Amino acid sequence: MKIHYHEDVDIVIVGAGLAGLTRGGFRVISPAGSATGSNHSVSPSQVCVLGLRALVLESSGSLRVTGFALTLWTNAWKALDVVGIGDSLRQKCIQIKGLKMVSPDTGLFTSGQPLDKDEKFKDYESRCIRRKDLLEAIVNELPPDTIRYSSKVVTIEELDRFKIVHLADGFILKTKVLIGCDGINSVVARWLALPAPVRVGRSAIRGLVEFPNGSGFDPKSYLSFGGGTRFGFRPVDDKNVYWFCTFASSQVPSYDDEIQENPMKMKQFVLGLINKMPREAQEVVEKTSPSNMSYSTLKLRLPWDVLFGNTVKENVCVAGDALHPMTPDINQGGCSALEDAIVLGRCLGEAFLKKSSENDDEFDRIEKGLLKYGKERRWRSVSLISVAYCVGFIQQSKGKVMSFLRKVWLSNYTSTALLKMANYDCGDLVS
Repeated sequence: MKIHYHEDVDIVIVGAGLAGLTRGGFRVISPAGSATGSNHSVSPSQVCVLGLRALVLESSGSLRVTGFALTLWTNAWKALDVVGIGDSLRQKCIQIKGLKMVSPDTGLFTSGQPLDKDEKFKDYESRCIRRKDLLEAIVNELPPDTIRYSSKVVTIEELDRFKIVHLADGFILKTKVLIGCDGINSVVARWLALPAPVRVGRSAIRGLVEFPNGSGFDPKSYLSFGGGTRFGFRPVDDKNVYWFCTFASSQVPSYDDEIQENPMKMKQFVLGLINKMPREAQEVVEKTSPSNMSYSTLKLRLPWDVLFGNTVKENVCVAGDALHPMTPDINQGGCSALEDAIVLGRCLGEAFLKKSSENDDEFDRIEKGLLKYGKERRWRSVSLISVAYCVGFIQQSKGKVMSFLRKVWLSNYTSTALLKMANYDCGDLVS
């Protein structure tokens, strides 16, 4: 079969999300041009390219900044430090130093759990950051022409050991490595025959609100759960506060088809769910601009589909939400995408650089590198998906028995599980 492609690219990354952009900047992982560099931070501008080219394909016409903000835990900040942009991003957000819970008895915020005074939490870091700030910080470090916008992938074919990527505009790319970072509806995951993500019976409404004169909130995470609803908010900086509300999809009236598209109805719906919470929590929602709210149906990839499915095949793999879509209950969606990018960069760097002999086949090394990546991320992904689902189930479940168990024991389990998942180091870009 003869295919008339338009361009050769060493690495094609589908999707300019968190995983795709982070991976797109680190073409060959070799500080100062060395294939065996020491373990230290490497920024995109310091990476030795050695003639290789990575291209990130984005279907939309510009950088997609959806979701307003996200919480990054210790594991994510370690990954951002590895690529050299952690400290600059820390200047844009405040560190969360504790947790305040709503008492089911009084409806008021309790003193909660401090994260800055307890010795066992001294190594943890949690910050809520604007998604726009995070993505733009990564994009600003990318080599020129790394991202190609308005480039929707429609089909993937094979030519010998190369992959041929057909775009909606008729453009055709030939690549040695194809990486799917194209989210929950990933075309690359479909090519790998990974089973589609499934709905979990819950939905989420999220928002970002600005207090021009300052929010006045302590740098803590405020949270309430139970009765089928999980609501929380946390400051991004002195003026901006991010909030979220997850709930059983069945709580949305069957006759109200407009709620997903109508921000005012979203707002009234959330206010109805949190009408017994403290006044300051309700004001966070009330003062949110309609343009700063979004609705989403929660999905996950079943853990056994990740465990036994094709997350890697030959010179193709998936990362981020294309690999492990999960519920947001432990704030690890974005964090784990950054982990994926670092591990994938390290494994591909070894594949491209560590040639053992003149007869050493590059495609064999790429396949081995991606298999190594897949093996390292498989169990981590399964754990994250499973723990996130269990935490959400425990926190939102209704009923007197579950409420009692949650109060006396399960609440401690959920916080321990969250912190355990956050206490993870994906390593450096060089091994």
